[in-house]
Amino acid sequence: MLYKIYKINWLFIFLTIILSCIGFIALYSAAGGSLEPWAIKQIYRFSFSLFILFFIAFIDIQFWYKHCYTFFVLSIILLLGVEIFGHGLGSKRWIKIFGLNIQPSELVKVTLILALARYYHELKFERIGQIKNLLLPLIFILIPVGLILLQPDLGTSITVLFLGVTILFAAGVRLWKFILSFILSVISLPIIWIFLLKEYQQKRILSFLNPESDPLGSGYHLIQSKIALGSGGIYGKGFLNGSQAYLNFLPEKQTDFIFTMIGEEFGFIGIIFILSLYSLMIIICFYIAFQSFSTFGRILSIGVGTNLFLYVILNTAMVVGLLPVVGIPLPLLSYGGTVMISIMISFGFLINIKVHQQEKNF
Repeated sequence: MLYKIYKINWLFIFLTIILSCIGFIALYSAAGGSLEPWAIKQIYRFSFSLFILFFIAFIDIQFWYKHCYTFFVLSIILLLGVEIFGHGLGSKRWIKIFGLNIQPSELVKVTLILALARYYHELKFERIGQIKNLLLPLIFILIPVGLILLQPDLGTSITVLFLGVTILFAAGVRLWKFILSFILSVISLPIIWIFLLKEYQQKRILSFLNPESDPLGSGYHLIQSKIALGSGGIYGKGFLNGSQAYLNFLPEKQTDFIFTMIGEEFGFIGIIFILSLYSLMIIICFYIAFQSFSTFGRILSIGVGTNLFLYVILNTAMVVGLLPVVGIPLPLLSYGGTVMISIMISFGFLINIKVHQQEKNF
């Protein structure tokens, strides 16, 4: 046990705690200077999630490896359950289990990484390029993407798709196959627009291209986000002094737009500091991947780093107007139980890989 404690990447744990504490402070500010209703619950969730992280990190890696497919199947069952028993505003994304609201689309990101990591660990490198050996990984990716689209949740489905494709590339799938897939995707865009996207999703994309076309409707979130970020300037307006947030012009300031609220209060310096912390965490993920002696460890670590990167880049790009508003939270900062637990679970597997990084066969 002492050996495992020594092997933990404590810098990564420290960065996780620092970002979470910033999140607590931001949620305190979002509530107008009160721990209720968001900050106190987030503190409890983080404490529980941190316990889960260390629990996963200390369990023998062979146990997790053995049950990778089981976890993935269970997450798919939960996604199917959303279609039957799910609830939500406008879209069914949550399912209630033992009185707790769970968002399976967040958990499936972690189990997808595990399933693909095990698959490619067992597959010899010279067989990776064979078309027949791409069928099962594509099924792993497309099933959750399709189920999440049915909810409908375009943003999360795109995230899962990009996550899966990145893992395939990291595993050694040839570049020309991705280029061909990209060309086919571009050709199919009109079909996707007409038959797969809901009307409100189309409006979000159109408002992204021209927010002023519907300033009180689909373009409202983006316009207010830009105003709040711009008004923060270099140094920000100061803690608890964000006018856009406190006057309720900024919507969802405790979840999807928490980065905007931080930018308004702490300015350019504040958001650069946060992005620097995330960047360092992502670098550590890939550093652990390069140190790992096993294919399973490398792919899992790359998957965890890519998942964190997608969260950060999609959320921050969304709130500054570089991408359409698709409802992607910012991990460790945004209010939300399932996102907090799922990201901490993925960190637990990352630390587990660090602890067992010299094991080749399991």
